[in-house]
Amino acid sequence: MKRILAIDFGLKRTGIAITDEMNIIASGLTTVASSELMDYLIDIVSKKDVGTIVLGEPKRLNMQDSHSSENVRLLKEALEKQFPTLKIDMMDERFTSKMAVQSLVDSGVSKKKRRNKELIDEVSATIILQSYMSSNM
Repeated sequence: MKRILAIDFGLKRTGIAITDEMNIIASGLTTVASSELMDYLIDIVSKKDVGTIVLGEPKRLNMQDSHSSENVRLLKEALEKQFPTLKIDMMDERFTSKMAVQSLVDSGVSKKKRRNKELIDEVSATIILQSYMSSNM
């Protein structure tokens, strides 16, 4: 079974999460500099047998585009060109950063580690992936 990979895109860094081989468990994979994202994805998609990429879709509470919506749409277009055989989906990412921080608090992660924005981005990608899995399986 092909894996699902989720992306929480940001202008500086991007959180990435991936499923296990059976698409049961969503796990944080890493955070990469956004400038290095495509190179990283080209490498990981083939190594991990990815079949679907899910992009976090940034929206405001009123469902209007956020300041980064256009960047995510451009990324989606670039992914569709780079990976024409993969399914590229969008998933609402509202509240994922807040949920990620709360998840870290609930897990007993120290305040110092919770300030690590890379960790928050990775957990946010995991939440996006878990939400996608829950709504599509």
